[in-house]
Amino acid sequence: MELTAIMEEIRLVPKDRLPELYDFIHFFRLGLESVSNDRNDTDEIMRFAGCWQDMTDKDFEDFSQEVMERRRQAFSERATRESIID
Repeated sequence: MELTAIMEEIRLVPKDRLPELYDFIHFFRLGLESVSNDRNDTDEIMRFAGCWQDMTDKDFEDFSQEVMERRRQAFSERATRESIID
């Protein structure tokens, strides 16, 4: 795929959706960088171990529900966009 085709697609994205596109591209690039680095994934993951231990059970349950709902919304929107392309 040529850069010009990608740039043209970006130009066609509505301005109000550009922040989402930026986030996607930015995190995609960061993901590629982390794959290319020789870091130990276990060490990276363990940095977050216990970070929610101070939450009450109720707060953690609310947090978990919020995460599940946001994932459901994100993936349902993605499925809709992908089915339109097909």
